[in-house]
Amino acid sequence: MMGDLGRWEAILGEHERRRAFARSMGGTDRIAKQQAAGKLDARQRAAALFDEGSFVEIGAFTAVLSEGGDTPAPADGLVAGFGRIDGRPALAGIEDFTVLAGSIGDAGADKRYRLTQLAAQERLPLVFMLEGAGHRLTNAHQGRSPNDLQGLADLSGQVPMLSLVMGPSAGHGALTAMLSDFVVMTKAASMFAAGPPLVKSAIGEVVTKEELGGPQVHVTASGVAHNLAEDDAAAIAMARRYLSYFPSNAWGHAPRQDGPDTAPRRIDELLSIIDPDPRFPFSMRRALELVVDAGSLLEIQPAYGAPLVTALARIGGHSVAIVANDPAIGAGAVDAAAADKAAHFLDVAGAFHLPVIFLTDNPGVMAGTAAEKSGALRSAARMFVAQHRLRTPKIHVTLRKAFGFGSSIMAMNPFDGQTLSLAFPAITLGAMPAAGGADAAKLDPETRARIAAEQAGGAYHLADKLAFDDVIDPRDLRNALITGLAMAEARRAGPFGPVRLGGVSP
Repeated sequence: MMGDLGRWEAILGEHERRRAFARSMGGTDRIAKQQAAGKLDARQRAAALFDEGSFVEIGAFTAVLSEGGDTPAPADGLVAGFGRIDGRPALAGIEDFTVLAGSIGDAGADKRYRLTQLAAQERLPLVFMLEGAGHRLTNAHQGRSPNDLQGLADLSGQVPMLSLVMGPSAGHGALTAMLSDFVVMTKAASMFAAGPPLVKSAIGEVVTKEELGGPQVHVTASGVAHNLAEDDAAAIAMARRYLSYFPSNAWGHAPRQDGPDTAPRRIDELLSIIDPDPRFPFSMRRALELVVDAGSLLEIQPAYGAPLVTALARIGGHSVAIVANDPAIGAGAVDAAAADKAAHFLDVAGAFHLPVIFLTDNPGVMAGTAAEKSGALRSAARMFVAQHRLRTPKIHVTLRKAFGFGSSIMAMNPFDGQTLSLAFPAITLGAMPAAGGADAAKLDPETRARIAAEQAGGAYHLADKLAFDDVIDPRDLRNALITGLAMAEARRAGPFGPVRLGGVSP
């Protein structure tokens, strides 16, 4: 018996009409205003994030019954779904600022939680794009629990989580970023617990959204955001690139990427960049660009905690995390911001089993009253615990100098799980620099000279006790790192799983 095609025609016509409403966003005028501001609309953002034609929306019919009301809310102001990024499946939730200022309705809140549950269940990366006013005042709530923030907290360390902030993001929406592994802000973005009107009402402070939580606040001063992007397209491209260094989840390993620069090679130029005298600074970033596979260096938080460089890269085609002192900034002394940045970075690298390379060139933890008031010691202790807890391959290299706790936080302590521990020939080591330490201890000239000589010969003294596995020619740094990664290659077979950290972080 045949079905009645006429009845189906009416049903499917109504289905398409409602789907068209779900996709209409805030209407042509608001979409045009969004685009006139140099931003992509929510659906353009989804198309840019995922491989062409791969995006599949979920929850499109949320708030579809609002069509005839006073406040229509297509898709309830959140475009959500899944697709492929460089061929691998991933999930995304994208706040639609053209619909009620991107505010979070009850249905949108459920959709956000649904995304966290799908990410956990299917073990998929999760990307949020944020531009919204937080929870709507008109929400009924009705004792809803659990919510998406609980879902994000549970998801942490299981799959990569990213937040791209592309406009003003307030309250609950901004908290999504705080629970993510990697946060990118565009130049048009701002984040805050409460926006300027609420700040004025609560504490009488008159401030713009840029002054309150723009990139100059959160990328540079607070470190709440990791990287700055010029615009929406650049932020999305950065997200796609970031994910390329990671496995899809903590049960796998990062994909290898072959290319024209994955083979061993000697780097003669390092001798002209790195002076053997530690009193002369050099650009660690330039050195890293030469050591890693060409074009693969992605620095994380370049504008925050400058004495340390934290970066993702590939060496021999394999994804690695790099923590390196920058002796061009305060001789590489580690301040509170640098240590906090590194601790978070190490936790993320450890969660997804990335090998970590430590390149050490510092006079210790930052000293002085400002450093003490900033809590540099506690931050350094947090970084030390983060590197000690790593169960991924660790490769340590002392380049020129390493003193006191500054050496320990850079994984120099012998027999602490390093796959390989190396040093350049002309390194200086000790509890503290000889000159300052001798002055503090009021040592006689003969003792001063002996300590200075011992520090200057540190590489061979420690290699003699196997504290270093080898002392290498600086030109062989890349090749030595490739060798270390090759020694740890059996770990790539797994088994893998989420890392559960015990104890209390400092």
